[in-house]
Amino acid sequence: MIPHQPDSLDDSQLPYNSVNDHENRPDKPEEACGVFGIYAPGEDVAKLTYFGLYALQHRGQESAGIATFEGEQVKLHKDMGLVSQVFNESTLQNLSGTIAVGHTRYSTTGSSRKVNAQPAVVETRLGSVALAHNGNLVNTVPLREELLNNNCNLVSSTDSEMIAFAIAEEINAGADWQEGCMRAFHRCQGAFSLVIGTSQGIMGVRDPNGIRPLVIGTLGENPVRYVLSSETCGLDIIGAQYLRDVQPGEMVWITEVGLTSFQWSQKSKTKLCIFEMIYFARPDSVMHNESLYTYRMRIGRRLAKESPANADLVIGVPDSGIPAAIGYSQASGIPYAEGLIKNRYVGRTFIQPTQSMRESGIRMKLNPLKDVLFGKRVIIVDDSIVRGTTSRKLVKALREAGALEVHMRISSPPVTHPCFYGIDTDTQDQLIAATTSVEDIAKLLEVDSLAYLTRQGMLWSTREDPESFCCACFTGDYPVSVPEQVKRSKLMLEKVSV
Repeated sequence: MIPHQPDSLDDSQLPYNSVNDHENRPDKPEEACGVFGIYAPGEDVAKLTYFGLYALQHRGQESAGIATFEGEQVKLHKDMGLVSQVFNESTLQNLSGTIAVGHTRYSTTGSSRKVNAQPAVVETRLGSVALAHNGNLVNTVPLREELLNNNCNLVSSTDSEMIAFAIAEEINAGADWQEGCMRAFHRCQGAFSLVIGTSQGIMGVRDPNGIRPLVIGTLGENPVRYVLSSETCGLDIIGAQYLRDVQPGEMVWITEVGLTSFQWSQKSKTKLCIFEMIYFARPDSVMHNESLYTYRMRIGRRLAKESPANADLVIGVPDSGIPAAIGYSQASGIPYAEGLIKNRYVGRTFIQPTQSMRESGIRMKLNPLKDVLFGKRVIIVDDSIVRGTTSRKLVKALREAGALEVHMRISSPPVTHPCFYGIDTDTQDQLIAATTSVEDIAKLLEVDSLAYLTRQGMLWSTREDPESFCCACFTGDYPVSVPEQVKRSKLMLEKVSV
């Protein structure tokens, strides 16, 4: 057990750079995007897409957009802000059609500007194509040079627009929609789950590793309408029924004749991002035939067996740490309680708190329950630690609320490597576990003990083939080769032993 450190370290002593520069950023990996699409003649496709994006809002809060097709005519509305801020009844009424493509974005490639909002709409000889993308390409530099050399008029700085222009090039060279798109996908390397709208139909596509999720749903029975969504929660909100996942390396083509499947890549090998299971996807979304709430409780139970602690209470960090905390409580027999209350109406703020507010411990998002915590030995469960800044503030708040001991348990392994496939993670020198041992992290956070879930425990708890997940952020083993130029932008250190 590591004793509580009475002499508090200031942020300048932490072993990573410019902590204060990151103070207002969430101390979590940030998901790239949510995508949604629907083919439903006779339905209000714009409004259905609005609600689908509303359910996927957790996947991106910077911009939102919807494109609809009514015959050859495409209509588009996109802007910066939350889904509920970008759209209203009037804008949705103007988005008439039988096909819709929607997107909610967190910027990972390209800055947070309106020009980078999606869907990306590009003209071809067969009409417009509207593309919504979740993921990141790793060959953006050569692909961009190739497109610019071919006189493509790129207007944004996103890899998503590049995919749309690559499709347009193949179409304009004489291919039909299916063949043109599949040729374009072979020019893309990295992670991409796509919803692509055309005047003829809508497509759902995953990269050969299926790094980012994409599911198919049905709406109604006679005739059947089809829905595409990053997660099943986007289906649930509009009453659609889950049909199946789009498979790695598959393209589904949905038109008036129904759904057709094409295996565009013969080199498919499933590598779903494990952080979708641990943190990104909503707990009510279903993966591998069960809700992620169930999986997250199971990793909490496994964590309790791997790393027990003597305590009076188990609490979770709202919201993402709560299922694992409940599982930890169940396995350990230690009562679960709510010890932190979340202000659920707080989004991002770009207003800097004053120095006096910082010193007094401004608590924008989480506030401890003093009468629950006072005089108790507490186990606090969270899903991950990235930089450690938020964790350290939470521990301080728990002690100020009267907790006698604070034992931190993390329901994932230490994050030691950055992601190149659609998660906004820091450069490696900003990842606390890449530079610091678990024992030293515990000292920096000022906890009585700290333990992470083992990688074996995390993968065993999926009850799936452990080789079917991408765990690169924990291991540095990247399933899609990352060019050195891209790798150097984030991968600055050798992995340390933790």
